[in-house]
Amino acid sequence: MDDQSRPGAVRPGAERPLRADARRNRARVLEVANAVFAAEGLSVPVHEIARRAGVGTGTVSRHFPTKEALFAAVLADRLERYVARADELAAADDPGAAFFDYFAFLVEEGALDRGLTDALVGSGFDKSTLAGEGRDVMGALGRLLSRAQAAGAVRGDVGLPEVQALLVGCLSGRGGQEGAEAGRRMVAVVRDGLRAGG
Repeated sequence: MDDQSRPGAVRPGAERPLRADARRNRARVLEVANAVFAAEGLSVPVHEIARRAGVGTGTVSRHFPTKEALFAAVLADRLERYVARADELAAADDPGAAFFDYFAFLVEEGALDRGLTDALVGSGFDKSTLAGEGRDVMGALGRLLSRAQAAGAVRGDVGLPEVQALLVGCLSGRGGQEGAEAGRRMVAVVRDGLRAGG
């Protein structure tokens, strides 16, 4: 019996399953990173996340080679839910309402999570790392925009870059409940400005 056919042997190119302690460390890093990014944004260095998680920086790097990879792992499930929400809205009968509802949804979510805001507005963060299959929130927003424009509900002289700039503006205020309220007021202004014939 050769080495590769032994029970429990790992085939070349296959990923080894994580040991129990490595799984615990990975879960702890994700838990701490999620809390830190949400409260303080993406400017927090990896070594600080490692310190708060009670592990070494090397441990974090073994699981997540870059800060973007760590943040993408933190956000993966949430971004997939956001894209699924856009897909649900795309099936609605009113394309204009679907687009504006999704825009407002992103502003509200971003007001409560500084890390998400940093990612959505590209503040020192490579947004392409969040654009994997099923996670491209900006692509989802663009599809809803195109559908609303085709229905005549949103003015045709704006593109996704302008909508992203408006999103940045709505997310540039303070976080928390106060930021969420300010964001809702700004969304109302954006809604009036983007309506066709508005």
